[in-house]
Amino acid sequence: MPATFSTIQVDIDNGVLTITLDRPDSLNALTEQMGTELGAALRTAERDKSVRCVVITGAGRAFCAGQDLRVVRERFAADENPGAMDYGTLLRQRYNPIINRIRTLEMPVIAAVNGIAAGAGASLAFACDLRICGKSAAFKSAFAEIGLVPDMGMTQILLRQIGYARTAELYLLGETLSAEDALAWGLTSRLVDDEHLETTVSGMAARLANMPTRGLGLTKRALNRAWTAALEDQLEYEAFLQDTAGRTADHREGVAAYAEKRAAKFTGK
Repeated sequence: MPATFSTIQVDIDNGVLTITLDRPDSLNALTEQMGTELGAALRTAERDKSVRCVVITGAGRAFCAGQDLRVVRERFAADENPGAMDYGTLLRQRYNPIINRIRTLEMPVIAAVNGIAAGAGASLAFACDLRICGKSAAFKSAFAEIGLVPDMGMTQILLRQIGYARTAELYLLGETLSAEDALAWGLTSRLVDDEHLETTVSGMAARLANMPTRGLGLTKRALNRAWTAALEDQLEYEAFLQDTAGRTADHREGVAAYAEKRAAKFTGK
């Protein structure tokens, strides 16, 4: 991982890797550079054995306003052909790998949603395992307003989380979903006062980083596969994963701690 980034901040502390989208003047709108740097930071989480939880948040008053449309306008100005903005390549090479890595990272990923998460920014937040929102947070599709299609996996992820009717309402009407409504719809894990967001997320991340990471990663595998698996196949997959988890040092430690009536000291192995 490079020592410094230009569009994000990265910090590793006590097993928690925090990625802060850092373009506050543009509400942390995504650029190709940010996509590249975000991908690099997530690869660090994947490879660094000391990392046991990831937090993604935004600097300033927003989580992420989506794709930076100023870049799009500049490309259109340079070439009147709408094909001047190659969205397919942008998604395949920059943004889709980010979603895949978040979903397949064998550790919890928390989105600390401060302010607006729009378009691709909402997609990024919804891809995370847990979303903790400040009361000023909100989600907005935004795609319909500029003639585009929801992307970064959201036509699948949201459909499975909240059903067709509500997904269609978000994406066809393009309305803003408040943090309160997102909680009611089951799209966020917790809603806290804005001033408590950082401490709430820090406490949850620290708790997760001290849990049996291998077991949590295997649980993510099971949850991801359960979306498409038949029950019989899922039962067999759970048995396979349970056998794997049962061979970990953390499982042995958990059993020993239970028998000895003490707090377990998990190492993530």
